[in-house]
Amino acid sequence: MRILLSLLVGVFALHNPVLAADEPTASLVVDHQKFVPAQLSIPAASKTKVVIRNQDAMPIEFESYDLSREIVVPGHGEVTIYVGPLDAGSYRFFNDFDHDMQGAIIVKPAAGKGN
Repeated sequence: MRILLSLLVGVFALHNPVLAADEPTASLVVDHQKFVPAQLSIPAASKTKVVIRNQDAMPIEFESYDLSREIVVPGHGEVTIYVGPLDAGSYRFFNDFDHDMQGAIIVKPAAGKGN
């Protein structure tokens, strides 16, 4: 019975629109072999959903040693990753299929936190 109750509570939490609204979301687009924006800003100290949309026909491999992420984004496809919570700073990423294609996630301090 406890397992069933735990599962129901978990399902409710995942589908609760109030919780989903609290989650910051950011978009990163691949267009003409470039990340747009090249510097994506997100808030510090919160988990952020990052949607990566590839508008090019060729796949890319989003990779970041700083974020410990590596995922292929198919041509004309989209993937979602979650990052954070992160400390304020800059976190580099690149296309592992083309190392000249680079960008950074800039994590800004939360409002009212100083710095």
